[in-house]
Amino acid sequence: MDDDASTSSATRDHLESVVTDLDLIRAVATGNELALRQIYERNAPWLAARLRRSLPVSAVEDVLQETFLAVWRGAHGYTGLGELGGWLWGIARRQSALWLRAHGRIDASFDELFGSGAESGVDPSHQAIARIELQQAFAAAGAPGSQSHDLARRVFLEDRSLVEIAAELDVPTGTIKSRVFKLRQRMKQAPGKEIER
Repeated sequence: MDDDASTSSATRDHLESVVTDLDLIRAVATGNELALRQIYERNAPWLAARLRRSLPVSAVEDVLQETFLAVWRGAHGYTGLGELGGWLWGIARRQSALWLRAHGRIDASFDELFGSGAESGVDPSHQAIARIELQQAFAAAGAPGSQSHDLARRVFLEDRSLVEIAAELDVPTGTIKSRVFKLRQRMKQAPGKEIER
């Protein structure tokens, strides 16, 4: 009986290793909880490690839960054009920014939101230049705490939808679109940085 159980377990482990991320996320989109659990098991450890760089240890589990809840709700939106890990990290990064804002860390640093990038293998000089250019673009958006700086943070760092921002600010979506257009124009004129969305 133990041999049957170990064989069954080995077979399940083998099958789990050959199921692609795309197959799993498609299954999640149809409501398959087991597929979500497998995505969680494959990705939660490295996501937690990255989140620990920018969040208090006590917040990491909460942000992971919110991340995978967002995955459950938004799996149908995954196009498969990029790596699933990149998509998951984007969601985790946004959830991290939301947690920081909800806990009084409104102007979290770029490093806190995106990590230092040292583990990415990208040339540190390119990272430093990109960080400076992004900071210059945000400086062009206005002073921290200003309406335009807050809008830039919500749109470009937290990757929030314009509809969501409009609902939070209780203004028409068209007004937010217009503000973002003007903001993008100002930010594009910052030295060396072009903001795209």
